[in-house]
Amino acid sequence: MTYAIQAEGLAKRFNETEALAGVDLAARTGSVLGLLGPNGAGKTTAVRIFATLLTPDAGRATVAGHDVVREAGLVRSLIGLTGQYAAVDENLTGTENLLLIGRLLGLPRREAKARAAELLDRFQLTEAAGRAVKTFSGGMRRRLDLAASLVGRPSILFLDEPTTGLDPHSRGELWDMLRALVADGATALLTTQYLNEADVLADDIVVIDKGKVIAEGTPDRLKSEVGGQVLELRPVRAQDLPAAHRLVAEAAGDGARIEGGSVTAPVKDPELMPTVVRRLDRDGIAVGELTLRRSSLDEVFLALTGHKAEPQSGNGSGPEPGPDGDGGAQGGLGGDESTRAEAVSPA
Repeated sequence: MTYAIQAEGLAKRFNETEALAGVDLAARTGSVLGLLGPNGAGKTTAVRIFATLLTPDAGRATVAGHDVVREAGLVRSLIGLTGQYAAVDENLTGTENLLLIGRLLGLPRREAKARAAELLDRFQLTEAAGRAVKTFSGGMRRRLDLAASLVGRPSILFLDEPTTGLDPHSRGELWDMLRALVADGATALLTTQYLNEADVLADDIVVIDKGKVIAEGTPDRLKSEVGGQVLELRPVRAQDLPAAHRLVAEAAGDGARIEGGSVTAPVKDPELMPTVVRRLDRDGIAVGELTLRRSSLDEVFLALTGHKAEPQSGNGSGPEPGPDGDGGAQGGLGGDESTRAEAVSPA
Protein backbone atom coordinates (compact mmCIF):
# COMPACT_ATOMS: atom_id res chain seq x y z
CA MET A 1 0.00 0.00 0.00
CA THR A 2 1.30 3.47 -0.92
CA TYR A 3 0.49 6.69 0.87
CA ALA A 4 0.28 10.05 -0.90
CA ILE A 5 0.11 12.05 2.35
CA GLN A 6 1.70 11.14 5.67
CA ALA A 7 2.38 12.80 9.01
CA GLU A 8 4.33 11.49 11.97
CA GLY A 9 4.33 13.30 15.29
CA LEU A 10 3.26 16.59 13.69
CA ALA A 11 3.31 19.46 16.21
CA LYS A 12 2.65 23.19 15.93
CA ARG A 13 2.18 25.89 18.53
CA PHE A 14 0.89 29.45 18.20
CA ASN A 15 2.05 31.41 21.25
CA GLU A 16 0.32 29.67 24.17
CA THR A 17 -1.97 27.56 21.98
CA GLU A 18 -0.95 24.04 20.98
CA ALA A 19 -2.65 23.66 17.60
CA LEU A 20 -1.15 20.22 16.84
CA ALA A 21 0.24 17.90 19.50
CA GLY A 22 1.83 14.91 17.76
CA VAL A 23 -0.55 14.08 14.92
CA ASP A 24 -0.06 10.86 12.92
CA LEU A 25 -2.13 10.30 9.78
CA ALA A 26 -1.87 8.78 6.30
CA ALA A 27 -3.91 9.09 3.11
CA ARG A 28 -3.81 6.17 0.70
CA THR A 29 -2.96 7.04 -2.91
CA GLY A 30 -6.10 7.47 -4.99
CA SER A 31 -8.43 7.94 -2.02
CA VAL A 32 -10.15 10.66 0.01
CA LEU A 33 -9.05 11.11 3.62
CA GLY A 34 -11.58 13.02 5.71
CA LEU A 35 -10.01 15.09 8.50
CA LEU A 36 -12.69 15.90 11.06
CA GLY A 37 -12.74 17.79 14.32
CA PRO A 38 -14.40 20.66 16.17
CA ASN A 39 -13.66 24.25 15.23
CA GLY A 40 -10.16 25.01 16.48
CA ALA A 41 -9.11 21.34 16.59
CA GLY A 42 -6.09 21.89 14.31
CA LYS A 43 -7.45 20.78 10.94
CA THR A 44 -6.48 23.89 8.98
CA THR A 45 -3.09 24.04 10.67
CA ALA A 46 -2.40 20.51 9.42
CA VAL A 47 -3.50 21.41 5.90
CA ARG A 48 -1.29 24.50 5.86
CA ILE A 49 1.72 22.41 6.91
CA PHE A 50 1.07 19.86 4.17
CA ALA A 51 0.69 22.71 1.67
CA THR A 52 4.06 24.19 2.79
CA LEU A 53 2.41 27.38 4.08
CA LEU A 54 3.48 26.64 7.67
CA THR A 55 6.56 24.91 9.10
CA PRO A 56 5.93 22.34 11.85
CA ASP A 57 7.64 22.77 15.21
CA ALA A 58 8.21 19.02 15.45
CA GLY A 59 7.46 15.84 13.57
CA ARG A 60 7.58 15.12 9.87
CA ALA A 61 5.12 15.43 6.98
CA THR A 62 5.51 14.09 3.46
CA VAL A 63 3.49 14.54 0.27
CA ALA A 64 4.06 11.98 -2.49
CA GLY A 65 7.10 10.86 -0.49
CA HIS A 66 8.65 14.34 -0.39
CA ASP A 67 9.38 16.18 2.85
CA VAL A 68 7.24 19.34 3.07
CA VAL A 69 10.06 21.32 4.68
CA ARG A 70 13.20 20.14 2.89
CA GLU A 71 11.49 19.71 -0.50
CA ALA A 72 8.85 22.43 -0.29
CA GLY A 73 9.27 23.58 -3.89
CA LEU A 74 8.77 20.09 -5.27
CA VAL A 75 5.75 19.52 -3.04
CA ARG A 76 4.15 22.73 -4.31
CA SER A 77 4.47 21.51 -7.88
CA LEU A 78 2.45 18.39 -7.02
CA ILE A 79 -0.49 19.80 -5.06
CA GLY A 80 -3.65 21.80 -5.47
CA LEU A 81 -5.19 23.78 -2.62
CA THR A 82 -8.74 24.99 -2.10
CA GLY A 83 -9.40 26.81 1.15
CA GLN A 84 -12.47 27.78 3.11
CA TYR A 85 -13.08 30.88 1.01
CA ALA A 86 -12.85 31.40 -2.72
CA ALA A 87 -9.41 32.70 -3.73
CA VAL A 88 -10.41 34.31 -6.99
CA ASP A 89 -10.25 37.93 -8.15
CA GLU A 90 -13.80 39.29 -8.32
CA ASN A 91 -12.87 41.95 -10.87
CA LEU A 92 -11.43 39.47 -13.37
CA THR A 93 -13.46 37.14 -15.55
CA GLY A 94 -13.48 33.40 -15.05
CA THR A 95 -11.12 32.96 -17.97
CA GLU A 96 -8.78 35.69 -16.75
CA ASN A 97 -8.54 34.12 -13.30
CA LEU A 98 -7.50 30.74 -14.67
CA LEU A 99 -5.19 32.30 -17.23
CA LEU A 100 -3.48 34.25 -14.44
CA ILE A 101 -2.89 31.08 -12.44
CA GLY A 102 -1.52 29.31 -15.51
CA ARG A 103 0.93 32.12 -16.24
CA LEU A 104 2.02 32.22 -12.56
CA LEU A 105 2.73 28.51 -12.87
CA GLY A 106 4.95 29.18 -15.86
CA LEU A 107 2.70 27.83 -18.61
CA PRO A 108 3.13 29.35 -22.09
CA ARG A 109 0.24 31.67 -22.91
CA ARG A 110 -1.31 29.35 -25.49
CA GLU A 111 -1.15 26.37 -23.13
CA ALA A 112 -2.55 28.44 -20.26
CA LYS A 113 -5.51 29.53 -22.43
CA ALA A 114 -6.18 25.95 -23.50
CA ARG A 115 -6.04 24.71 -19.91
CA ALA A 116 -8.40 27.49 -18.77
CA ALA A 117 -10.92 26.60 -21.47
CA GLU A 118 -10.66 22.90 -20.59
CA LEU A 119 -11.32 23.52 -16.90
CA LEU A 120 -14.15 25.99 -17.51
CA ASP A 121 -15.85 23.35 -19.62
CA ARG A 122 -15.24 20.61 -17.04
CA PHE A 123 -16.76 22.72 -14.26
CA GLN A 124 -19.69 23.89 -16.37
CA LEU A 125 -18.58 27.52 -16.41
CA THR A 126 -18.02 28.07 -20.14
CA GLU A 127 -21.11 30.23 -20.61
CA ALA A 128 -20.04 32.51 -17.73
CA ALA A 129 -16.33 32.51 -18.64
CA GLY A 130 -16.36 36.08 -19.95
CA ARG A 131 -18.21 37.56 -16.97
CA ALA A 132 -16.59 39.22 -13.98
CA VAL A 133 -16.46 36.80 -11.05
CA LYS A 134 -18.33 39.31 -8.86
CA THR A 135 -21.44 38.38 -10.88
CA PHE A 136 -21.04 34.64 -10.12
CA SER A 137 -23.18 32.79 -7.58
CA GLY A 138 -21.49 31.26 -4.54
CA GLY A 139 -21.54 27.82 -6.11
CA MET A 140 -20.01 29.12 -9.33
CA ARG A 141 -17.22 30.84 -7.39
CA ARG A 142 -16.40 27.63 -5.52
CA ARG A 143 -16.32 25.67 -8.77
CA LEU A 144 -13.99 28.28 -10.26
CA ASP A 145 -11.83 28.13 -7.13
CA LEU A 146 -11.53 24.35 -7.43
CA ALA A 147 -10.74 24.74 -11.13
CA ALA A 148 -7.97 27.21 -10.23
CA SER A 149 -6.40 24.63 -7.92
CA LEU A 150 -6.28 22.17 -10.84
CA VAL A 151 -4.57 24.38 -13.43
CA GLY A 152 -1.20 22.79 -12.70
CA ARG A 153 -2.61 19.24 -12.99
CA PRO A 154 -1.88 18.31 -9.35
CA SER A 155 -2.02 14.69 -8.26
CA ILE A 156 -2.82 15.59 -4.64
CA LEU A 157 -5.56 17.97 -3.48
CA PHE A 158 -6.03 19.69 -0.13
CA LEU A 159 -9.63 20.78 0.34
CA ASP A 160 -10.14 22.78 3.54
CA GLU A 161 -13.90 23.05 4.11
CA PRO A 162 -14.47 23.67 0.39
CA THR A 163 -18.27 23.74 0.60
CA THR A 164 -18.60 26.19 3.50
CA GLY A 165 -21.60 28.45 2.95
CA LEU A 166 -22.91 26.61 -0.14
CA ASP A 167 -26.49 25.46 -0.59
CA PRO A 168 -27.13 21.68 -0.76
CA HIS A 169 -27.39 21.67 -4.57
CA SER A 170 -24.02 23.41 -5.00
CA ARG A 171 -22.43 21.08 -2.44
CA GLY A 172 -23.73 18.10 -4.40
CA GLU A 173 -22.18 19.45 -7.59
CA LEU A 174 -18.78 19.78 -5.91
CA TRP A 175 -19.12 16.25 -4.50
CA ASP A 176 -19.62 14.90 -8.01
CA MET A 177 -16.58 16.79 -9.27
CA LEU A 178 -14.40 15.51 -6.45
CA ARG A 179 -15.51 11.93 -7.10
CA ALA A 180 -14.54 12.34 -10.75
CA LEU A 181 -11.09 13.71 -9.83
CA VAL A 182 -10.40 10.78 -7.48
CA ALA A 183 -11.66 8.33 -10.09
CA ASP A 184 -9.00 9.81 -12.40
CA GLY A 185 -6.31 8.95 -9.82
CA ALA A 186 -6.11 12.04 -7.61
CA THR A 187 -5.69 11.84 -3.82
CA ALA A 188 -7.57 14.29 -1.60
CA LEU A 189 -7.38 15.38 2.01
CA LEU A 190 -10.76 16.87 2.90
CA THR A 191 -11.62 18.84 6.01
CA THR A 192 -15.28 19.53 6.56
CA GLN A 193 -17.83 20.39 9.24
CA TYR A 194 -20.59 18.75 7.20
CA LEU A 195 -20.36 15.17 8.47
CA ASN A 196 -22.64 13.79 5.77
CA GLU A 197 -20.07 15.15 3.30
CA ALA A 198 -17.33 13.08 4.93
CA ASP A 199 -19.64 10.07 5.11
CA VAL A 200 -20.38 10.28 1.38
CA LEU A 201 -16.89 11.15 0.09
CA ALA A 202 -14.22 9.85 2.48
CA ASP A 203 -12.64 6.41 2.16
CA ASP A 204 -10.97 6.86 5.55
CA ILE A 205 -11.51 9.32 8.39
CA VAL A 206 -9.22 10.80 11.04
CA VAL A 207 -10.84 12.70 13.91
CA ILE A 208 -8.72 15.20 15.80
CA ASP A 209 -9.58 17.25 18.88
CA LYS A 210 -7.35 19.71 20.70
CA GLY A 211 -4.55 18.92 18.28
CA LYS A 212 -4.56 15.15 18.86
CA VAL A 213 -5.92 12.20 16.89
CA ILE A 214 -8.76 10.66 18.89
CA ALA A 215 -10.14 8.16 16.33
CA GLU A 216 -9.50 6.85 12.84
CA GLY A 217 -10.93 4.29 10.44
CA THR A 218 -13.42 3.95 7.62
CA PRO A 219 -16.80 5.67 8.09
CA ASP A 220 -18.49 2.27 8.48
CA ARG A 221 -15.96 1.10 11.05
CA LEU A 222 -16.32 4.26 13.14
CA LYS A 223 -20.11 4.07 13.01
CA SER A 224 -19.99 0.43 14.06
CA GLU A 225 -17.30 0.54 16.73
CA VAL A 226 -17.81 4.00 18.22
CA GLY A 227 -21.47 4.64 17.64
CA GLY A 228 -23.02 1.17 17.66
CA GLN A 229 -26.81 0.98 17.40
CA VAL A 230 -29.26 3.79 18.09
CA LEU A 231 -32.89 3.52 19.14
CA GLU A 232 -35.12 6.09 17.45
CA LEU A 233 -38.66 6.76 18.62
CA ARG A 234 -41.23 9.09 17.07
CA PRO A 235 -44.56 9.43 18.90
CA VAL A 236 -47.74 9.96 16.91
CA ARG A 237 -48.73 13.00 18.97
CA ALA A 238 -46.19 15.82 19.24
CA GLN A 239 -47.36 16.57 22.79
CA ASP A 240 -46.15 13.11 23.87
CA LEU A 241 -42.55 13.89 22.91
CA PRO A 242 -41.38 15.10 26.38
CA ALA A 243 -42.98 12.06 28.06
CA ALA A 244 -41.39 9.74 25.49
CA HIS A 245 -38.01 11.36 26.14
CA ARG A 246 -38.32 10.83 29.90
CA LEU A 247 -39.35 7.22 29.35
CA VAL A 248 -36.40 6.46 27.06
CA ALA A 249 -33.99 8.32 29.35
CA GLU A 250 -35.11 6.17 32.30
CA ALA A 251 -34.54 2.99 30.30
CA ALA A 252 -31.37 3.98 28.41
CA GLY A 253 -29.59 6.21 30.91
CA ASP A 254 -27.30 8.95 29.60
CA GLY A 255 -27.49 9.86 25.95
CA ALA A 256 -31.22 10.06 25.31
CA ARG A 257 -32.07 13.28 23.53
CA ILE A 258 -34.74 14.95 21.43
CA GLU A 259 -33.92 15.59 17.77
CA GLY A 260 -36.68 17.23 15.79
CA GLY A 261 -39.82 15.22 16.45
CA SER A 262 -38.00 12.08 17.61
CA VAL A 263 -36.19 10.71 20.64
CA THR A 264 -32.86 8.94 20.09
CA ALA A 265 -30.64 6.98 22.47
CA PRO A 266 -27.54 4.79 22.12
CA VAL A 267 -28.28 1.10 22.64
CA LYS A 268 -26.02 -0.28 25.37
CA ASP A 269 -28.38 -3.04 26.55
CA PRO A 270 -30.08 -5.52 24.15
CA GLU A 271 -33.15 -5.36 26.39
CA LEU A 272 -33.63 -1.64 25.70
CA MET A 273 -36.11 -2.10 22.84
CA PRO A 274 -38.51 -4.47 24.63
CA THR A 275 -38.26 -2.37 27.80
CA VAL A 276 -39.20 0.79 25.91
CA VAL A 277 -42.09 -0.99 24.13
CA ARG A 278 -43.56 -2.19 27.44
CA ARG A 279 -43.32 1.27 29.01
CA LEU A 280 -44.85 2.97 25.97
CA ASP A 281 -47.80 0.59 26.23
CA ARG A 282 -48.03 1.16 29.98
CA ASP A 283 -48.15 4.95 29.57
CA GLY A 284 -50.47 4.92 26.58
CA ILE A 285 -48.04 6.66 24.19
CA ALA A 286 -48.92 5.92 20.57
CA VAL A 287 -45.85 5.36 18.40
CA GLY A 288 -45.48 6.41 14.78
CA GLU A 289 -42.00 4.93 14.41
CA LEU A 290 -39.71 2.84 16.61
CA THR A 291 -36.51 1.54 15.04
CA LEU A 292 -33.00 0.33 15.72
CA ARG A 293 -30.44 1.72 13.31
CA ARG A 294 -26.71 2.16 13.00
CA SER A 295 -25.25 5.40 14.34
CA SER A 296 -24.76 8.29 11.97
CA LEU A 297 -21.39 9.98 11.63
CA ASP A 298 -22.88 12.96 13.49
CA GLU A 299 -23.58 10.70 16.46
CA VAL A 300 -20.07 9.25 16.27
CA PHE A 301 -18.67 12.79 16.29
CA LEU A 302 -20.81 13.66 19.30
CA ALA A 303 -19.65 10.54 21.15
CA LEU A 304 -15.99 11.29 20.42
CA THR A 305 -15.88 15.06 21.02
CA GLY A 306 -18.77 15.67 23.38
CA HIS A 307 -20.61 18.05 21.06
CA LYS A 308 -22.06 18.29 17.59
CA ALA A 309 -20.19 19.54 14.55
CA GLU A 310 -20.90 23.20 13.85
CA PRO A 311 -20.82 24.06 10.16
CA GLN A 312 -19.54 27.57 9.66
CA SER A 313 -21.84 30.10 8.08
CA GLY A 314 -20.70 32.51 5.43
CA ASN A 315 -20.82 33.31 1.76
CA GLY A 316 -17.23 32.70 0.87
CA SER A 317 -16.33 36.36 0.94
CA GLY A 318 -13.57 36.25 3.52
CA PRO A 319 -11.99 34.42 6.44
CA GLU A 320 -13.36 34.44 9.94
CA PRO A 321 -10.98 34.65 12.89
CA GLY A 322 -10.31 31.56 14.96
CA PRO A 323 -8.85 31.19 18.44
CA ASP A 324 -5.97 28.86 17.70
CA GLY A 325 -4.64 29.61 14.27
CA ASP A 326 -7.38 27.64 12.49
CA GLY A 327 -8.98 30.80 11.20
CA GLY A 328 -8.18 34.38 10.37
CA ALA A 329 -4.59 35.12 9.45
CA GLN A 330 -3.37 31.71 10.55
CA GLY A 331 -6.13 29.63 9.01
CA GLY A 332 -7.64 31.56 6.08
CA LEU A 333 -6.47 29.39 3.21
CA GLY A 334 -8.29 31.36 0.57
CA GLY A 335 -6.24 34.53 0.55
CA ASP A 336 -5.29 36.35 -2.61
CA GLU A 337 -3.74 35.07 -5.79
CA SER A 338 -0.22 35.44 -4.40
CA THR A 339 -1.15 33.03 -1.61
CA ARG A 340 -2.57 30.62 -4.15
CA ALA A 341 0.56 30.85 -6.26
CA GLU A 342 2.77 30.27 -3.23
CA ALA A 343 0.83 27.15 -2.38
CA VAL A 344 0.82 25.51 -5.79
CA SER A 345 3.70 26.81 -7.86
CA PRO A 346 7.19 25.33 -8.05
CA ALA A 347 9.81 27.26 -6.11
